[in-house]
Amino acid sequence: MELYMMNRQHGRMILESVENGPLIWPTIEENRVTRPKKYSELSATEAIQADCDIKATNIILQGLPPEVFALVSNHKVAKEL
Repeated sequence: MELYMMNRQHGRMILESVENGPLIWPTIEENRVTRPKKYSELSATEAIQADCDIKATNIILQGLPPEVFALVSNHKVAKEL
């Protein structure tokens, strides 16, 4: 799976999602209230990393046998898998 991830576009970022966990979404202050940025507000690099987080989870889930998939399919973070 590691080789497959590395062979994908932004492979290093996908693998880093598995090793280090997902992007911690940056926050923005609006009217004295702090909230996470929306996807559309992320920088180009942050958006790529957020996409890579999802790709990493999908790659792992697709590579699992059905009996293991049934046990972990509720996980949303590649590092947990």
